Amino acid sequence: MTTTDSPAVPTAPAARQRSGGNRLLRFILVRFLLIFPTILILVTMVFVLMRSIGDPITAALGGRLPPEQLAERIEQAGYNRPIWVQYFEYLGQIFTGNFGTSITDHQPVVDLLVRYGGATLELAFYALIVAFIVGIPLGMLAAYLRDRWPDAVLRVFAILCYATPVFFAGLLLKLVFAVGLGWLPVAGRASVRVELALSRVANPTGIYLIDAAQTPNPGAVYADLLAHAVLPGIALGLLTAGVFLRLVRTNVIGTLSMDYVDAARSRGVREYRLVTTHAIKPALVPIITVIGLQIAMLLGGAVLTETTFEWQGLGFQLAHYLTARDFVAVQGIVALLAVIVAVTNFVVDVIAALIDPRIRY
Repeated sequence: MTTTDSPAVPTAPAARQRSGGNRLLRFILVRFLLIFPTILILVTMVFVLMRSIGDPITAALGGRLPPEQLAERIEQAGYNRPIWVQYFEYLGQIFTGNFGTSITDHQPVVDLLVRYGGATLELAFYALIVAFIVGIPLGMLAAYLRDRWPDAVLRVFAILCYATPVFFAGLLLKLVFAVGLGWLPVAGRASVRVELALSRVANPTGIYLIDAAQTPNPGAVYADLLAHAVLPGIALGLLTAGVFLRLVRTNVIGTLSMDYVDAARSRGVREYRLVTTHAIKPALVPIITVIGLQIAMLLGGAVLTETTFEWQGLGFQLAHYLTARDFVAVQGIVALLAVIVAVTNFVVDVIAALIDPRIRY
């Protein structure tokens, strides 16, 4: 008598593992697809707001040219056509990588993005480092000293960090550490000597931290770059550090009331070790989930920070073109910032889902 083997029934853990993997893939796919409507909405909002006050030619050159020349340039640029025709043509240009040409200085907007984008990303990187170094340890300290006077001081400090305007914090830092004490440079990304050395680098990326490795004396170049980055990095980083401090404090306090922490406490584990070892890891998950939002805040704050410290990045150029009413360049810069924010949020969402499976549901 022969018997046929019945198909193996997957065990419960294996089924749960496959189900969890499917949920993760579905979560990643949905978050990826959301990038495109997010960018479309932001680009549309900027387009409508820019055109609500008239065509870009009149906004940038009105009063500088005779009416006949102004009308001729408006017709050549196609700004006398219906607004919906201009909108769909603009979307088509963006999808092909053509962001137009600036009106005031006749530069391709793509070249501006490539030339100054690295500076803004570099400043955001410095600011995130400051936010992590300041916000996370102080948040842990505030949770460890909960309801004591240092905790109250740190909470007030956190409020001041994200409530103080970036330009005001930057001006105070410049007055104290650059003008008063003379410890750090007043403005700029690098000294003239270093700028010249970086201009001779073959195939520059625009990110000085990368290009400095190709200079003859990289150690001195890095020292100069970091000296120039301290004040703008702190001014922009404190904006996010205050958020991190409050978030870490709240989550560490919540984690300290969990059962496994109580069990460790009953075994005689010191409170300091409970905070730094057992409670901090779960408390960092919310930090990861809000980084995407903080990137948007950093890029918004970069406009004021770069203007305050004459940091030649996209924020500095955006302020310049807004003053010049060059809305073609403004639209291109904002479109790139929208792409950066949308992609960053996608990456952060995926990392958070890998760390905490509860986020996938």
